[in-house]
Amino acid sequence: MVWYVLVIEAIVFAVLFTTILFVSFHGEKMYSPACIHNYPPDIQEEYFKTHERVDVSYKSKKVVLAKSCGIIMFTVILTICAKLAGAVTFWQGFAIAFGLMVWIGAYDTLFLDWVLFANMKMFRLEGTEHMDKAYHQKWFHLKGAIFPGMLFALIPAAIVGLFISLMG
Repeated sequence: MVWYVLVIEAIVFAVLFTTILFVSFHGEKMYSPACIHNYPPDIQEEYFKTHERVDVSYKSKKVVLAKSCGIIMFTVILTICAKLAGAVTFWQGFAIAFGLMVWIGAYDTLFLDWVLFANMKMFRLEGTEHMDKAYHQKWFHLKGAIFPGMLFALIPAAIVGLFISLMG
Protein backbone atom coordinates (compact mmCIF):
# COMPACT_ATOMS: atom_id res chain seq x y z
CA MET A 1 0.00 0.00 0.00
CA VAL A 2 1.10 3.53 -0.70
CA TRP A 3 0.76 5.60 2.50
CA TYR A 4 1.16 9.06 0.98
CA VAL A 5 -1.81 8.23 -1.26
CA LEU A 6 -3.89 7.66 1.89
CA VAL A 7 -2.98 11.09 3.23
CA ILE A 8 -3.94 12.75 -0.04
CA GLU A 9 -7.15 10.71 -0.14
CA ALA A 10 -8.01 11.74 3.43
CA ILE A 11 -7.65 15.41 2.50
CA VAL A 12 -9.65 15.03 -0.72
CA PHE A 13 -12.30 13.00 1.15
CA ALA A 14 -12.66 15.79 3.74
CA VAL A 15 -13.07 18.42 1.01
CA LEU A 16 -15.60 16.25 -0.84
CA PHE A 17 -17.52 15.49 2.37
CA THR A 18 -17.60 19.17 3.33
CA THR A 19 -18.87 20.10 -0.14
CA ILE A 20 -21.61 17.46 0.05
CA LEU A 21 -22.70 18.73 3.47
CA PHE A 22 -22.77 22.36 2.39
CA VAL A 23 -24.93 21.41 -0.59
CA SER A 24 -27.20 19.22 1.59
CA PHE A 25 -27.66 21.90 4.26
CA HIS A 26 -28.76 24.54 1.80
CA GLY A 27 -32.12 26.17 1.29
CA GLU A 28 -35.22 24.06 1.87
CA LYS A 29 -33.19 20.83 2.08
CA MET A 30 -31.90 21.99 5.47
CA TYR A 31 -35.43 21.76 6.87
CA SER A 32 -36.06 18.17 5.74
CA PRO A 33 -36.12 15.24 8.19
CA ALA A 34 -32.92 13.98 6.56
CA CYS A 35 -31.14 17.04 8.00
CA ILE A 36 -33.15 18.06 11.09
CA HIS A 37 -32.34 14.77 12.84
CA ASN A 38 -28.70 15.93 13.02
CA TYR A 39 -29.61 18.74 15.41
CA PRO A 40 -29.76 18.29 19.22
CA PRO A 41 -33.24 17.49 20.60
CA ASP A 42 -33.75 20.89 22.26
CA ILE A 43 -33.12 22.66 18.95
CA GLN A 44 -35.52 20.29 17.20
CA GLU A 45 -38.20 20.95 19.83
CA GLU A 46 -37.83 24.72 19.49
CA TYR A 47 -37.98 24.43 15.70
CA PHE A 48 -41.15 22.29 15.83
CA LYS A 49 -42.91 24.89 17.99
CA THR A 50 -43.29 27.03 14.86
CA HIS A 51 -43.06 24.43 12.08
CA GLU A 52 -44.92 21.28 11.17
CA ARG A 53 -43.63 18.32 13.19
CA VAL A 54 -42.14 15.57 11.05
CA ASP A 55 -40.60 12.24 12.00
CA VAL A 56 -36.87 12.79 12.46
CA SER A 57 -36.14 9.53 14.28
CA TYR A 58 -33.44 7.24 12.97
CA LYS A 59 -36.24 4.84 11.92
CA SER A 60 -38.07 7.35 9.73
CA LYS A 61 -38.11 6.57 6.01
CA LYS A 62 -36.40 9.81 5.01
CA VAL A 63 -33.57 9.42 7.54
CA VAL A 64 -33.05 5.75 6.59
CA LEU A 65 -33.01 6.73 2.91
CA ALA A 66 -30.49 9.54 3.53
CA LYS A 67 -28.21 7.25 5.57
CA SER A 68 -28.52 4.46 2.96
CA CYS A 69 -27.54 6.88 0.18
CA GLY A 70 -24.58 7.94 2.31
CA ILE A 71 -23.46 4.34 2.76
CA ILE A 72 -23.69 3.70 -0.99
CA MET A 73 -21.84 6.92 -1.83
CA PHE A 74 -19.12 6.27 0.77
CA THR A 75 -18.74 2.67 -0.40
CA VAL A 76 -18.09 3.79 -3.98
CA ILE A 77 -15.65 6.52 -2.92
CA LEU A 78 -13.85 4.25 -0.44
CA THR A 79 -13.55 1.40 -2.95
CA ILE A 80 -11.82 3.78 -5.36
CA CYS A 81 -9.59 5.03 -2.52
CA ALA A 82 -8.64 1.48 -1.49
CA LYS A 83 -7.77 0.51 -5.08
CA LEU A 84 -5.71 3.68 -5.59
CA ALA A 85 -3.84 2.95 -2.34
CA GLY A 86 -2.99 -0.53 -3.61
CA ALA A 87 -5.32 -2.73 -1.55
CA VAL A 88 -5.66 -6.28 -2.87
CA THR A 89 -7.09 -8.24 0.08
CA PHE A 90 -10.27 -7.98 2.11
CA TRP A 91 -8.39 -6.79 5.20
CA GLN A 92 -6.41 -4.15 3.31
CA GLY A 93 -9.61 -2.78 1.75
CA PHE A 94 -11.41 -2.95 5.08
CA ALA A 95 -8.55 -1.23 6.94
CA ILE A 96 -8.27 1.60 4.41
CA ALA A 97 -12.02 2.16 4.25
CA PHE A 98 -12.48 1.96 8.02
CA GLY A 99 -9.51 4.28 8.63
CA LEU A 100 -10.88 6.85 6.21
CA MET A 101 -14.35 6.57 7.78
CA VAL A 102 -12.89 7.09 11.26
CA TRP A 103 -10.93 10.07 9.92
CA ILE A 104 -14.03 11.61 8.32
CA GLY A 105 -16.06 10.95 11.48
CA ALA A 106 -13.46 12.74 13.59
CA TYR A 107 -13.24 15.60 11.08
CA ASP A 108 -17.03 15.86 10.97
CA THR A 109 -17.37 15.98 14.76
CA LEU A 110 -14.34 18.03 15.75
CA PHE A 111 -14.34 20.56 12.93
CA LEU A 112 -17.66 20.63 11.09
CA ASP A 113 -20.01 20.11 14.06
CA TRP A 114 -18.02 21.77 16.85
CA VAL A 115 -16.60 24.70 14.86
CA LEU A 116 -18.45 25.45 11.63
CA PHE A 117 -22.03 24.35 12.32
CA ALA A 118 -21.96 25.62 15.88
CA ASN A 119 -20.82 29.09 14.82
CA MET A 120 -22.14 29.73 11.31
CA LYS A 121 -25.56 31.37 11.29
CA MET A 122 -26.43 29.81 7.90
CA PHE A 123 -26.90 26.44 9.64
CA ARG A 124 -29.40 27.72 12.23
CA LEU A 125 -32.93 26.39 11.88
CA GLU A 126 -35.64 29.05 11.60
CA GLY A 127 -36.86 30.03 15.04
CA THR A 128 -33.74 28.76 16.82
CA GLU A 129 -31.38 31.60 15.96
CA HIS A 130 -31.44 32.75 19.60
CA MET A 131 -30.24 29.36 20.92
CA ASP A 132 -26.52 30.02 20.55
CA LYS A 133 -25.52 27.83 23.50
CA ALA A 134 -27.65 24.90 22.24
CA TYR A 135 -25.63 24.84 19.01
CA HIS A 136 -22.45 24.18 21.03
CA GLN A 137 -23.45 20.79 22.47
CA LYS A 138 -20.21 18.88 22.00
CA TRP A 139 -21.37 15.72 23.79
CA PHE A 140 -24.40 15.37 21.48
CA HIS A 141 -22.16 15.28 18.40
CA LEU A 142 -19.50 13.11 20.03
CA LYS A 143 -22.14 10.51 20.99
CA GLY A 144 -23.33 10.48 17.38
CA ALA A 145 -19.79 9.92 16.15
CA ILE A 146 -19.28 6.99 18.50
CA PHE A 147 -22.65 5.32 17.97
CA PRO A 148 -24.18 5.07 15.40
CA GLY A 149 -21.11 6.61 13.74
CA MET A 150 -18.88 3.58 14.27
CA LEU A 151 -21.59 1.28 12.91
CA PHE A 152 -21.91 3.60 9.94
CA ALA A 153 -18.12 3.22 9.44
CA LEU A 154 -18.14 -0.59 9.68
CA ILE A 155 -20.79 -1.19 7.03
CA PRO A 156 -19.06 0.48 4.06
CA ALA A 157 -15.66 -0.76 5.27
CA ALA A 158 -16.87 -4.36 5.20
CA ILE A 159 -18.45 -3.90 1.76
CA VAL A 160 -15.25 -2.27 0.45
CA GLY A 161 -13.24 -5.19 1.81
CA LEU A 162 -15.55 -7.60 0.04
CA PHE A 163 -15.33 -5.64 -3.24
CA ILE A 164 -11.53 -5.47 -3.05
CA SER A 165 -11.27 -9.22 -2.40
CA LEU A 166 -13.58 -9.94 -5.35
CA MET A 167 -11.60 -7.63 -7.65
CA GLY A 168 -8.40 -9.44 -6.68
